[in-house]
Formats: sequence, C-alpha cells, structure tokens
Amino acid sequence: MSAGASLAKSALVALAGVESLSGRYDGPPLTAAFPHAIVETGAESDWSHKSGVGREIRLAVTIRDKGERPDRLRRLMAASEMAVMAIGGEADGWRIASLVFLRSRTMRETGLGWAGVSEFRARMLAD
Repeated sequence: MSAGASLAKSALVALAGVESLSGRYDGPPLTAAFPHAIVETGAESDWSHKSGVGREIRLAVTIRDKGERPDRLRRLMAASEMAVMAIGGEADGWRIASLVFLRSRTMRETGLGWAGVSEFRARMLAD
C-alpha cells in the first residue's frame, strides 16, 4: 500500500471518533447525508534518507454541512483536526515521522451548503 493510502486509511479510522458526522469517505460521495467528512491525499513527494524510503504527503479533510450559519461546521472541523493530529504509529508498512497542521478555511457552497477544509503535511518512513 502506498504511503498516501495508508495515511488516508488512518485518517478515516481517526474520524470515526468524531461524533455527529454521518459518514466518512475516501473521496467525494455521490450521495451522503450531512454533515460528512471526505479524506483525500495529494501527490506524494520523496522524503527518503540515506538508508530508507520516505514520502511527504498532503492530507485534506473536508467537512460538508448544511445550514444558515457555519457554527456546527466549525465545531466539527475543530474536532476533526484534533482527531487527525492524534494519528500515530505504524500502518501498512509505513510509520508517521511527523504530522503538521497547515491551514484551514471555510467556504459557502450553493444553496445552504458549507464546506470546511483542513490541510495537513505528513512525513512518513517505510518500515
């Protein structure tokens, strides 16, 4: 399994502990109840060292919700950020060397929808 797939899998497991989310997906779902989380990884870049293989990966967690105001969305984003930052250990042949929060933003979608995106940088080493 790639480092990105391993990281996404760990993030989905971590988000299972966030109450009020109706679902957690590894890509945009065709249909899903609100609020839900989408976990996506970006391109992997080399982070190898002299004696081992490593990868640097960007992870994005998008929370989608509906409502007049983004209050619930912001609470869910904070809980999701804490859950993701608690990821650690080894999974599927990769170990997280560092996981850093980068940025977040909240956006209005069409109708009464909201989306909040939290982005992270992970550096992982192959076991």
